[in-house]
Amino acid sequence: MLGAHRSRLELLARLGYAARGVVNLLIGLLALLAAFGRGGGATGSKGALQTLLFQPLGSVFLAVVALGLFGFALWRVFQSLLDADGLGRTPRAMVVRFGQMISAFAYTGLGVFAVSLLFGLGASDGEEQSARDWTRWLLAQSFGHWLVAAIGLAIIGAGLGMAHKAWSGSFARHLVCDRATATWVIPLGRLGYAARAVVFLVIGGFLVLAAYQADSSEAHGLGGALLALQNQPFGRVLFALVAFGLAAFGTFEFAEARYSRIDTPDGRGVLDAARARLA
Repeated sequence: MLGAHRSRLELLARLGYAARGVVNLLIGLLALLAAFGRGGGATGSKGALQTLLFQPLGSVFLAVVALGLFGFALWRVFQSLLDADGLGRTPRAMVVRFGQMISAFAYTGLGVFAVSLLFGLGASDGEEQSARDWTRWLLAQSFGHWLVAAIGLAIIGAGLGMAHKAWSGSFARHLVCDRATATWVIPLGRLGYAARAVVFLVIGGFLVLAAYQADSSEAHGLGGALLALQNQPFGRVLFALVAFGLAAFGTFEFAEARYSRIDTPDGRGVLDAARARLA
């Protein structure tokens, strides 16, 4: 019985990696099309889900992706609270586990958005406007400037962490695959993490700027960060490279769905962890 529960959780986790792959692949492909003047556009996760909905059998695919997003969020909870990755309790490990919990909340929200799209309730002002709205709300609170700056610095920290993963290839230790498979999976991961690092650094930098200038219009989502790259020297080339990297990351997520080491805790492990926390 416990084995069946573990098997279902592992299946949900792998479906979650695949769902994340769909979202990131769409973001990257849409941006690549825009970079080469073939349509598409710079968008974020919600925009990618909306694009998926309007494809043939879009509702079916979106329902599967929504299930995967919830599965990935659940897996993040297990990684964070139960230390499914065996990170331990060092300060660095606790920062990573806290980030996993934030990720769980983010993917739960994205899953809810996907379900709302299925029921025709997912209309929104877009990720750019959402980013500016919550930044405006935070800036209006006591110590709001410091909060926005802290969030921006945290996102920059996450971006630097991704850059380190791209450089070191440390993500490979979570993969179980042969050497031939690793020769194409690891380069995809490096490209993907490098592209995500750039995007996170841009988003975090704009939030710090928004805090410094007390101007919520400086805040950007993923799509806005991609567009901001185009205004830099060699911006079109940089935009295309980052778009390619995001598409590579989406493909890498499919490989993670297949080859990730997923050590799902059994029911007894969950109870023991809960007792330890209450003790």
